[in-house]
Amino acid sequence: MGKYKEHPKYNVLSIRVSDEEKAFLDEISKRERSSITELMREAIRSYVPHLATLQKQH
Repeated sequence: MGKYKEHPKYNVLSIRVSDEEKAFLDEISKRERSSITELMREAIRSYVPHLATLQKQH
């Protein structure tokens, strides 16, 4: 059976990036030891401060 998650995420977003943007994301991901997905979540939270507040409530 799959791993249980306390707050599962069901929405999938897809974006297209250039080779240069992908290389940049790969570099940051390695340096930060984080997935690109988590980097993008962090970027969204920093861009929209209200989301960080909502996430803390759940």
